[in-house]
Amino acid sequence: MAIVQSIPTKKKKNIVDITDLVEKMLHKSSSTKNGLCHVFALHTTAAVTTADLDPGTDLDMLDAFEKMVPKLNYRHPHNPDHVPDHIMSSVIGPGVFVPVDNGKLLLGTWQRIVLVELDGPRDRQIAVSLIKSEI
Repeated sequence: MAIVQSIPTKKKKNIVDITDLVEKMLHKSSSTKNGLCHVFALHTTAAVTTADLDPGTDLDMLDAFEKMVPKLNYRHPHNPDHVPDHIMSSVIGPGVFVPVDNGKLLLGTWQRIVLVELDGPRDRQIAVSLIKSEI
């Protein structure tokens, strides 16, 4: 079972630390203490990944994502201007799996779970689920 949570974003492009929110959602949703937490963005112009959030790293990441996608003559009928946002979302990916050990997300020292907003500001939805481990 997945729990869906809304996250407001504040800029056209920004990175939002959702680690603490995901951990709270895990505690509310399950008594399971070990497994894999899956965090998934329910959008095509947002993504979820992990990051080190030292000051300025979020802006470095956004600059790098922008450079990855060339400026082309896009054919997307809905809105060609935000096709690069769709492409960046696909490249980064809609979700991550994070191990859960004894009820805690098992992340590296500087690792945080982040929502990458690519076409905001708006409310974004994430789905969080826990897959129980038998180990």
